Amino acid sequence: MYRVPSRRSKRLKPVKPNLIPILDAVFIFIFFLLTSATFVKIFEISSNVPIVSDQPPPKSRQKPLALTLRINKSGFTLLTGIGGRHHATIKKLEGGEYNLEGLHQTLVALKGRHLNERTIILEPRVDLPYQKLVEIMDAVRMLRRTDPAFYNKDKDGVDVKVKSLFSEMAFGNIQS
Repeated sequence: MYRVPSRRSKRLKPVKPNLIPILDAVFIFIFFLLTSATFVKIFEISSNVPIVSDQPPPKSRQKPLALTLRINKSGFTLLTGIGGRHHATIKKLEGGEYNLEGLHQTLVALKGRHLNERTIILEPRVDLPYQKLVEIMDAVRMLRRTDPAFYNKDKDGVDVKVKSLFSEMAFGNIQS
């Protein structure tokens, strides 16, 4: 006796997709992305914005230096104290460039008298190219190897070498 074939025997079994070639392609793609990526180191010079507060400043024995560097068309003007007492004027060089070496030497001499002071307020009164502003900030911030060494006492009374001139910078004439 002849039987009619049943549907069960003709039913196709579901085929699972082969994921290995797809995974290989994804890993190769990730590998090429990682090898072609450029890793860039970003440099940043931190600066603070002055904070307006209603509370009086804490009482201290020393008057704050309140060092302010005004950048004018004719050069630099250094002011000290809360009222802005004139300390020094550094004129531009003959070629019209700012005298960064003279500024640095003046600040080194000032640092020798005020070892604990780290803050300076920058007030550019002229439009400066970004590169020139960074050069001025570097002259204000960094002690060079040829500069005299300054030592300050820490909490335990141990002499610690001062590593920077005025590293905390704030821009005093920023308006938003």
